[in-house]
Amino acid sequence: MPINKILPSKRAKSAVAAVMAAVMVGTASLLPSGTPAPVTLAVDHLIKPWEGLHTRAYLDIVKVPTICYGETKGVKLGQTKTVAQCEIMLITRVTDDYYQPLTKCIAGFTKMPVSVQASMISGAYNFGVGGMCGSSAARLARAGQYQAACEAQTAWNKAGGRVVNGLVKRREMGDAQRIGEAELCVSGLSR
Repeated sequence: MPINKILPSKRAKSAVAAVMAAVMVGTASLLPSGTPAPVTLAVDHLIKPWEGLHTRAYLDIVKVPTICYGETKGVKLGQTKTVAQCEIMLITRVTDDYYQPLTKCIAGFTKMPVSVQASMISGAYNFGVGGMCGSSAARLARAGQYQAACEAQTAWNKAGGRVVNGLVKRREMGDAQRIGEAELCVSGLSR
């Protein structure tokens, strides 16, 4: 379970409201039109801020070649991408390889609160679709226990077998500049 208390925040509520308003009027970020709201929320408010942009490939914390916004698929050290290539790669991968599979493995996924979907998309992007589909968070979300699902996802706070402070922050309440996944998740729930 979480190391810290998981609470809704003004900044996360504002992020959810802004994405939903932008989707309603058709101006959601710079993402292609028709991008699902939870994908927009995950990309703009969770994935990009936590992954950061690297246009030259590097080795991540577990020594995997990584580029752009945390992309590892087919990446080789020395490889470079433009910002535009990174943006296209991110939205395509998140939609096709994370969002779509989650809609298939988590019954009722698209009917869940957008904040729950976004946090699960971000989690899957970071630790894998298989991990998310088989997780306690997914089981609890399927049962409509969204607060518990938001908290259960915080267990994914390890890399290389040890708890990593940056992952605790990413999974829980974030830091001064970035919203945490659980923080966003619970901020979109009706209270």
